[in-house]
This record gives sequence, C-alpha cells and structure tokens, in this order.
Amino acid sequence: MATAKKLPSGSWRCLVYDYTDSSGKRHYKSFTSDNPGPKGKREAEFKAAQYAESKKTGSKSYTDYTFKEAAQKYIELKKNVLSPSTIRGYLQMLNSSYTDALLHTRISDFNKIMLQEWVNDYCIGHSPKSVRNAYGFLTSVIYYFRDDIVFKVKLPAKIKYDAYVPNDSEVQELINYHKEHDKDMLVASCLAAFGTLRRSEVCGLGSDFIAGNMVKIRRAMVKDSNESWILKNYAKNDTSSRDIPMPKFVIDMLPDEGMAVSINPSQITHRHEAALKKLKIPYFRFHDLRHYSATIMHTIGVPDQYIMQRGGWSSDRVLKEVYRGTIDEYNKKFEDKTLNYFETMQHEMQHKKIKA
Repeated sequence: MATAKKLPSGSWRCLVYDYTDSSGKRHYKSFTSDNPGPKGKREAEFKAAQYAESKKTGSKSYTDYTFKEAAQKYIELKKNVLSPSTIRGYLQMLNSSYTDALLHTRISDFNKIMLQEWVNDYCIGHSPKSVRNAYGFLTSVIYYFRDDIVFKVKLPAKIKYDAYVPNDSEVQELINYHKEHDKDMLVASCLAAFGTLRRSEVCGLGSDFIAGNMVKIRRAMVKDSNESWILKNYAKNDTSSRDIPMPKFVIDMLPDEGMAVSINPSQITHRHEAALKKLKIPYFRFHDLRHYSATIMHTIGVPDQYIMQRGGWSSDRVLKEVYRGTIDEYNKKFEDKTLNYFETMQHEMQHKKIKA
C-alpha cells in the first residue's frame, strides 16, 4: 500500500501508479488531504487504496465519479425515499449555472478551499437560507460517496425572519372577506388560523381524512420534478402526521365528499396576498396564520407540548424563535388587567389608612 508523505504546506499526499505513456514515462494519480494531523495521512492513503483497488478490479470507484455523475446516482438511489419536492429542488440545483464549475470535478478532488470559494460566489445574489440549502445538497452527495472526510466551511449567518403576527381583528376581517368572495380561501384560512395547517396540508386534505370534529393530516400537495402538483401520501415529516380537533364552525364548512379546497398552494399564496392588498392589511404570509394560531394558544396558557403536537413541530425551537410573537391587543388586555389590579390594591390601602 502506498504511503502518504507530508508536503511543505502541511497537507498529506499519496501517489498511486496510474499508467506508462508511449515514451516510457510513468504517470501517477495524486490523492491529498488538507488535514495536517495523522487523520489527514490516513485520509490520503484511504483514497489512494480505494483507487488502486478499483483499478485492479476494473471497476470505476465512486470517488472517481464527477459531481454530476455522483449527484445523478444519489438522486436515483434516493428517489423513493425523498419527497418529490426535495428531488425537484435537487434537480434544479444540479441544472443551475451555479454548479457548472463543480459538475466535472471528481468526488475525490473536492476540498474545503474549493467549496469555500463556491460558497463565497454563491452568496452573491442568494439569501443565507438558499446558500445553506445548496451547500447541504453538495455535501450530501459528496459525503454519500466519501466517508473519509468532513469539510469545515464558513457559511453565511442565518437571518431571523421577523414574522408579522396578525391580530384577531385582522384575521376576522380576512375571513369575512373570503366568506363573501372566495369559498376555497375561506376554508384554507380557517384551517390555517384555527388548525395550524400548512398550505400543502390544506390542499392535501380530503373528506376521507375528516372524522367527526377530527382532521387527520396524512397527505400533502407538492410539486414533482416536472413542476406538476401532485398529492404525496405522507406528511412533511413524522411529527407533521397528526390528528387535529377542529372547532365545529370549521368542520361545518368542509365538504362531505372530495377535497377540502380545489386550489393548489401557489394559488393560495396569490389569493391571500391579493386579499391583504384589497383590505389594506399589513403584509403577512399565509403561513403566518400558523403563527397566529400558535401565538394565541401560547397567550391563553396552552402548554408548549400541546402547541407542538397540534402544529406538527418536532421541537420547541420554532416556538421560541418565531411563534412566541406577541399580539398587541392581547398585551393591552394583560397590561390593563395588571394596572387595574394594582390601582385597586392601592385604593384599598388608602381607604384602610384613612379609616384607621
């Protein structure tokens, strides 16, 4: 087995004989590791041994795949276990011009400098979330075919989304508007505001998943790799699959047969935004109706565990970061209640003092 040697830069390099050209010159393939420690030596030797074995057996090593070949293989292997929308996102990323510089790079040749340079370039014109998602795809592919290394790359800091949580009067105004103009949006908004359903869950809900006052979340509407809306027979994740008791007035507006709404998630977004504009209500996403529902539950003292269960959240991280936004009118009620208590207490103290 070839032995790695340390370079002046601190990296390790291991050479493996490849072929002899027509002039009799011997050519070697180089395998390196940027890790200066003993682990880096093992990494370089592992890659070299893997290549030597594949050359001996005549098979192509996975680490000799170009990124494009590896990504296509990765998607093929995962197509039955990943969400159609996830597959669609991967294919979009693979066909994006931003991956052109990496498409023909061999999996064995990736290093942290190359990936850091790619991240720096991709940051131009893309949000931190988009950069993190794209980097996640790149490394998922690389790590799937290489288990000898983990790259440490600096990613842009996350930007906290400051959601605008609508208040009771705004939600009521929106629902009353839909009651007059749009039956589908009335149902969708009520399911989100009073049941915490996502757009995809609203569009995936059918009468066969409604029993009594219970709505069962078992399906979602997403786009597939062909940009077509499809129903997938499972929720977003394990915790998203849940049973939600609904107020009677919401159950009464749901159909006895067929789908709860006849529109797709994109149409929900467009109609929601048009309604806000018409009503001159401050902008908030349709998804923020879930924020409203969670915030109301938190405000009236519902335990976090139940809020998480009802909304399909796997941890309270989201609750702490987003869903504990406060509603002004509820704050005012609590402020008034607090001040009134102390005013009454002070009045009683003064009355007792005068009496004495």
